[in-house]
Amino acid sequence: MQASRGSRKVDPVDRAHLTGVSRPSPPIHRYAPSPHLTDLVDRFWIPVWSLAEPSTQSTLQHPVCLVVVSNTYARFYGVARGRSSVTLEGDGWAVGTMLTPGAGRLLLGRSVATVTDRWIELDTVLSPAHADLVDRVRTAMEPDPGVPAAHAAAIEATERWLATHLPVDGQGLLVNELVTWLRDHPDVTRVSDMAAHVGLTERSLQRLLEQRLGLGPKWLVQRRRLHDAVEGLKAGTTGLADMAATLGYTDQAHFTHDFRTVAGMTPGEFLRDQPGALTPPRG
Repeated sequence: MQASRGSRKVDPVDRAHLTGVSRPSPPIHRYAPSPHLTDLVDRFWIPVWSLAEPSTQSTLQHPVCLVVVSNTYARFYGVARGRSSVTLEGDGWAVGTMLTPGAGRLLLGRSVATVTDRWIELDTVLSPAHADLVDRVRTAMEPDPGVPAAHAAAIEATERWLATHLPVDGQGLLVNELVTWLRDHPDVTRVSDMAAHVGLTERSLQRLLEQRLGLGPKWLVQRRRLHDAVEGLKAGTTGLADMAATLGYTDQAHFTHDFRTVAGMTPGEFLRDQPGALTPPRG
């Protein structure tokens, strides 16, 4: 990988990040993986911050495991079923790897259900041949963490390690395809439909997702709904009642309950905090 990695820079709509006027995000650089790693890696993200006051960043994590190397820690994260929060302070940076849904087990070497809602130190996952990965990433980033050349070098070091876990196995590819299909079919809310799509019984699908994601198909549907909600609320293009109906809720109250339980605020509160919000909806 060369410094020209900037040509593969990606900046998707962030459906997971609970940002707003009162909760701004630091600059985040996002990059696509090298083509041979697309079954294993969704993207890399690199936030760089310099803060006078601490800032808490909250997300509704995608159904994937994460690898994060920062200037102060290095961790492997399982999937969080609720809201994830991290407090940024002072000057810092992080090199994050968002894996594909089926990839976490390959890096962890066991069911990712063992790390649901928690993280472990990255050095417990690294093989002896790549035990120096954290040092190599920090060496690449520390001179100037804001420049593309540093990002390219840090990602190149990370990709060398990730490539040792290829190829992604058939079950992993099946989980990847299911999560993509579910995201692209917002009308699907029944576990039976998901099972039929991948040619499994509901029980077999439950076992597969618990092994590869650490959570079941019902959680996967709810997380897709909430990501759709975050994206829609950030766009501000529809009312809350219409959004609830579009997401498949029987009424707005159930939508509000689900959103508040996981995000820690109502959809109306989140919407009012978006840039350009004009109408103060209730709920």
